[in-house]
Amino acid sequence: MTESREYPDRPVVGVGGVVVSNRRALLVRRGAPPLLGEWSIPGGMLEIGETLVEGLRRELAEETGIEVRVLDLIEVFERIVLDAAGRPQYHYVVLDYLCEAIGGNARAGSDVTAVAWANGSELAQYSLAPTAMLVIEKAFELSCARDRRIDGGLAEGSRDLGFHDDTKNEC
Repeated sequence: MTESREYPDRPVVGVGGVVVSNRRALLVRRGAPPLLGEWSIPGGMLEIGETLVEGLRRELAEETGIEVRVLDLIEVFERIVLDAAGRPQYHYVVLDYLCEAIGGNARAGSDVTAVAWANGSELAQYSLAPTAMLVIEKAFELSCARDRRIDGGLAEGSRDLGFHDDTKNEC
């Protein structure tokens, strides 16, 4: 039995991954409701039998073509969208994780119409939701802390995706 995301009987579990490479975060433009046309953090709904990490790796591969290593939990939050009558049309509980790219090339896939890499000074042009902005800022902080622990180099198995910008979010 498949449960509807719209007007669900209970909250739906979602996972999001902030992929950070060279102080830039990977963003996606949504091609389906409830965030149709909006930029956000890549991710989606957990499927029955999947662990959080499995679901996140699948979602990022489907949406962006990027294979990731899931690192740290950044934030847990709810997104409740009410309809005109005030009823919950969508209710998600989302767990966002810091991720590092270990393979693939960024491209729009599944329910995504575009992808972009953005540093901290570029995020405003994407009109991200306030929660997404906070999550990405925390991801930059966690990424910097990880970089300091490994002396500023790339973690074993991670890839330098060629984005270099030292203007914002330096460690």
